Amino acid sequence: MARYTGPKCRYCRAERAKLFLKGSRCLSSKCPMARPAECGLPGKDPKARTKKPTDYALMLRAKQRLKRIYCMLEKQFKLTFNDASKMAGKTGDNLILLLERRLDNVVFRMHFACSRPQASQLVGHGHIFVNGKRVDIPSYRVKPGDVIEVAPQSKEMMVIKENLQEVEKSGVMPWLSVDVENMKGQFNAIPKREEVTELEGVNEQLVVELYSR
Repeated sequence: MARYTGPKCRYCRAERAKLFLKGSRCLSSKCPMARPAECGLPGKDPKARTKKPTDYALMLRAKQRLKRIYCMLEKQFKLTFNDASKMAGKTGDNLILLLERRLDNVVFRMHFACSRPQASQLVGHGHIFVNGKRVDIPSYRVKPGDVIEVAPQSKEMMVIKENLQEVEKSGVMPWLSVDVENMKGQFNAIPKREEVTELEGVNEQLVVELYSR
C-alpha cells in the first residue's frame, strides 16, 4: 500500500498550521511551527511565495490541507469524495463526516493513539478490534453503535496506556465514549459538521469546487 514516508513537518510548513501529525512533539518546542520566524514555506523559489494565490491555488490548498490532516493520499481521498457526492445533503459536509468515520481517525479521537499516523499503524498491525473482531484496514468506516477496543494481547502496550491518559486531560468528542480502564470505546453517532471544531479553518466547499471543475 502506498504511503508518504517523507518529513511530516513539511506538511505543516506548507499549510502554515499545525496538523498534529507527530503527537506530543507538535506540542513541544521542537515543533518547527513553534518558531514561525524561522519556519518558512518548503521549496526554493522565494518569489513564488510572495505571489497572490489564484482561485485554483486556494482550492488546491484547501484540498491538500484536508487530505493531509486525515493522512490520506490522493486516490483514496478522491474515492471518499466520490462517495460523499452520491449522498443526500451537502457534499462538503458529507465529506467531513465520512472522514470522521474512518477507523484510524476514531482510534485517534479515542486517544488510543497520539496522532492519526500512529492510529493507522495500530490498526494496520492488528491491535484494534471492532465489535469483537480484528480489523486491520485504517479506512474502515465505523457505524453508530460500533464498539472499538484494543486487542486483548495489546492491552499491555505502554504507548497505548500513555496515550489514554489524555482522556482525563482533554476528554473525547461528544459523539464518542471511552472506557479507559477496559481500553474500549463506542462510536455513538455520526457527528454534525459544526461539532468537528478541529476543522474550523478548513473550507470544504473549496474542495467541492475543485473536484467539480
